[in-house]
Amino acid sequence: MEFTSAKEEQYNDIARLAASPEELFSFCATGSYPWDKKQIEETAKARKSLTVCNIAGQVVAFSNLYNVVPGESAFIGNVIVGEDFKGQGIGKGLIKHMIEVCRENYDAVPHLSVFNFNTRALLMYSKLGFEPYSVAKHISPQGENVALIHMRLTQRI
Repeated sequence: MEFTSAKEEQYNDIARLAASPEELFSFCATGSYPWDKKQIEETAKARKSLTVCNIAGQVVAFSNLYNVVPGESAFIGNVIVGEDFKGQGIGKGLIKHMIEVCRENYDAVPHLSVFNFNTRALLMYSKLGFEPYSVAKHISPQGENVALIHMRLTQRI
């Protein structure tokens, strides 16, 4: 498992990580399915520290930072692990890596946001020391009310 800065030639591989419209909504609520290179190019303009996880030269996960306020806070966003690689500790490794990027590059407390229906991620983030501090109402693509839970890291890992 290797974490590197995302390169433009990897954007199509990153886009393929979103396996369905529902999954895309769960990590990129403003994205449109199918996720594509153009959307990732727009993400690259607006966000920092675009990061991929590579295994044997294959892009298997992606994340980045947004709302970065050096010395204060940074949000870890667009966290996605490819379908065939879930349950192997890659998400946990990616989050730990992004926590270090927040701390080392920006001296910032890591924050993240996760939808209430993403139980797997909620449990992982809690286990890593993130705690909820706010909830915002959103509307899912199916027109249902969902909760976006904002969390911040409160424990050192």
